[in-house]
Amino acid sequence: QVQLVESGGGLVQAGGSLRLSCAASGSIFSINTMGWYRQAPGKQRDLVADITNGGVTNYADSVKGRFTISRDNAKNTVYLQMNNLKPEDTAVYYCNANHYRLLNWWGPGTQVTVSP
Repeated sequence: QVQLVESGGGLVQAGGSLRLSCAASGSIFSINTMGWYRQAPGKQRDLVADITNGGVTNYADSVKGRFTISRDNAKNTVYLQMNNLKPEDTAVYYCNANHYRLLNWWGPGTQVTVSP
């Protein structure tokens, strides 16, 4: 089992920045990819960005050039630096860890609110 603890959400004005962190514990040897998903009210949960053990990254088109995902394998932590935030980025952000997408673990979520 893998436990994920998120931090760093909050309220920010449009154009501002936030940094999310997610620390993994437990059976971390099972993890190959970590990432972030988000879910706005009334919408499905969508991938924002993820990163493999080897550092290969993947981003949603809507955040390319604004968000940067990084990972510290020694600390079992993944980060999401979010710059130039827009109101449409408002959502609950969930940390995800998975084993080749066959096993998935989720954090409880952290709220990000961007005001106009």
